[in-house]
Amino acid sequence: MGELRWRLAGDDGGQGSLFTDEELVERHVGGGEYRGLEFLHVNARRVINEVPGASRMPFRYTINAYRGCSHSCVYCFARPTHEYLGLGIGEDFDTKLVVKINAVERVRAELAAPKWAGEHIAMGTNTDPYQRCEAKFHLTRGIVGVLGEAANPFSVLTKSTLILRDLDLLQAAAARTEVRANLSIGTLDESVWKATEPGTPHPRRRVEAVARLNEAGIPCGVLVAPVLPCISDSPEQLEDVVKACVEAGAVSVSALGLHLRPGVKEHFMTWLRTNRPELVGEYERRYRRAYLPSEEQKALSARVRRLVDKYRGRFRPPSATRPVGGNHRRQPSRPPSPQPRTDPDAGQLGLVM
Repeated sequence: MGELRWRLAGDDGGQGSLFTDEELVERHVGGGEYRGLEFLHVNARRVINEVPGASRMPFRYTINAYRGCSHSCVYCFARPTHEYLGLGIGEDFDTKLVVKINAVERVRAELAAPKWAGEHIAMGTNTDPYQRCEAKFHLTRGIVGVLGEAANPFSVLTKSTLILRDLDLLQAAAARTEVRANLSIGTLDESVWKATEPGTPHPRRRVEAVARLNEAGIPCGVLVAPVLPCISDSPEQLEDVVKACVEAGAVSVSALGLHLRPGVKEHFMTWLRTNRPELVGEYERRYRRAYLPSEEQKALSARVRRLVDKYRGRFRPPSATRPVGGNHRRQPSRPPSPQPRTDPDAGQLGLVM
């Protein structure tokens, strides 16, 4: 694996951590249904992190209990965060998962701080809080429970149907504060799904999860994202996913085109050369920069908006899918919050971009 940017417990000569607030406690090799995965247990000194001021993200505070993601999405925006740890952005990102084992305890302590004002917290901004290892570690479940107990508003973005396991806690939290969910469902095309996000639940099971969450009183929207040019953006593909999500009761539908920042672009283009070599030239033309040209993104949004209108759903721009700051407790708020440390992951909407 090479040297991690944490000092191993008991190793006085280890490499210093780039993230000095975390310390690697131990490694665990997965067995059984987790075979092929390695879990790197760390203790974090802070778990609620602030989004950098220059970020365009529509929220101020985040929680990410895991780094790396076994969903193995070829386009995942968060892959470069593994490089900060001395790990690779390819197979390492998919299989060597950092687990903040004290996350629940830290969230409880940070919410109880006298100056914490109960700001909205976004979960799932970097890697999926309900990825497969959550069934083993239960960190997200614990965090949802603590947020609910504190009546602290929050939202969850996920590709996973495992969120349904926590319906009881989500309902209890929603009785006390604002709770919102969003499922990321980029396509219903099985061949595209299997090729681009092989570790995720079937997209039609995600559509069913949207329906169940809304039936349970948890407002749940859908991010049709990322839409991959010439791969998942045909009229038929977009109509299939929009129709299914509106019929499932999605409270909103938004769309985002793929973007490819440095590191992710090289990883994705390697995949493209193997799987869709005829599209390499087209992607090189479109992605001279990280984002699609603005006119193409606007055209995609307009196409999806027309489909949402056709099926009498509600279209929302991606920036409106999560609240920006603000205290939405159903009880008196506390004084203004302090400035938590800036989150190096916070701008990483890896699940949808």
